[in-house]
Amino acid sequence: MKRDGLLDVCALIVAAGRGTRARSDPLDRMPKQYALIGENCVLAHTVKVFMTHPEVRHVQVVIHRNDRELYQNTVASRCDDGSNKLLEPVFGGDRRQASVLAGLEALSSYNPDSVLIHDGARPFVDHETIDALLSKISKFDGAICAIPVCDTLKREGGKGTIQETLSRTGLWRAQTPQGFRLTSILEAHRKAFMADKILFSDDASVAEWAGLKVVLVTGRESNIKLTTPEDLVLAQQRAVDMPVGEEKPKIDVRVGTGYDVHRFAPGDHLWLCGVRVPFNKTLVGHSDADVGLHALTDALLGAIGEGDIGTHFPPSDPRWKGARSDHFLKHAVALVRERRGDVGNVDITLICESPKIGPFRTSMRQAIGNVLGLDVERISIKATTSEGLGFTGREEGIAAMASICLVLPA
Repeated sequence: MKRDGLLDVCALIVAAGRGTRARSDPLDRMPKQYALIGENCVLAHTVKVFMTHPEVRHVQVVIHRNDRELYQNTVASRCDDGSNKLLEPVFGGDRRQASVLAGLEALSSYNPDSVLIHDGARPFVDHETIDALLSKISKFDGAICAIPVCDTLKREGGKGTIQETLSRTGLWRAQTPQGFRLTSILEAHRKAFMADKILFSDDASVAEWAGLKVVLVTGRESNIKLTTPEDLVLAQQRAVDMPVGEEKPKIDVRVGTGYDVHRFAPGDHLWLCGVRVPFNKTLVGHSDADVGLHALTDALLGAIGEGDIGTHFPPSDPRWKGARSDHFLKHAVALVRERRGDVGNVDITLICESPKIGPFRTSMRQAIGNVLGLDVERISIKATTSEGLGFTGREEGIAAMASICLVLPA
């Protein structure tokens, strides 16, 4: 099936590493990609995801030359469906960058339009993430899935002391898959090899060095790279061993709504949906009175049956005097994550005669997306007036309504 000019796509799975940090037994030197989770090894789980995606024409795996028999017994024998979709593996190099180049050279003979490059030790990637990348590759040189940085960042100054706190604004944690036009990324890797630039940490770094335009697509926290023994324990607990054709795990879809109102007072700015808006009035509240984020927080809490914002952050508590409302939203998101939930989409309506929302809409969507880990395409912010009626029509304040969709494990 063609998608917005995307002719076809192949997957390149990199699994030539010797990483053994994920094995708790120091005598067990088997690479982590062949560790068992359920009845299949990590790499087999990863390969199956791409083998079952309808828009992936071929799957090319890059392995270590010493793993040929191991790969055949634990991956190929379990994933090859006889369709010629799974290609014969190729051998990688001493570094990941060399392995990717070897895989790209092998795929070039099949002349795919685009390629998805993925770490073999990330078995929890899903079809929705792949779809999101495919929708972007037809419009840009490349796209990668990534997660906005939410934790506070510290730089060490030596001996374990903190030298400074870094701004996390605009920072993302890169994941795979990373998708590119094959000819563009292959040429970039060839140039990097010829220039002896061999220490790039991912393929997007190679693409950036070559001048390609790469965009970010919001990934999933669940798409972790198995690195430590603890990661393998968590993988076992997820019980992801689900043979192709079996029913997918049941999901619980929740809908939440929120409503909030704040009145105006004299001022020079107000906060709306996480953005400072210059205005000749401000909104009055115990916190920063961000009516949009308050409604959204209530929608999230309501969807998981956790009451409302006042239950978690009572206005009688002096700790929340003047607090930024994104703190409340982050708390609600953390409760959703504890339940292994994902936000599907957000829809917010701001009701006011003024200020004008249009000039700030993009910044508002980005601010909310950074907190929720959600692509802005899934965030809607609308504004309407009440035609001069009621307290909003008399410009006495602003009202906001929010609705969200959550997906939780059943």
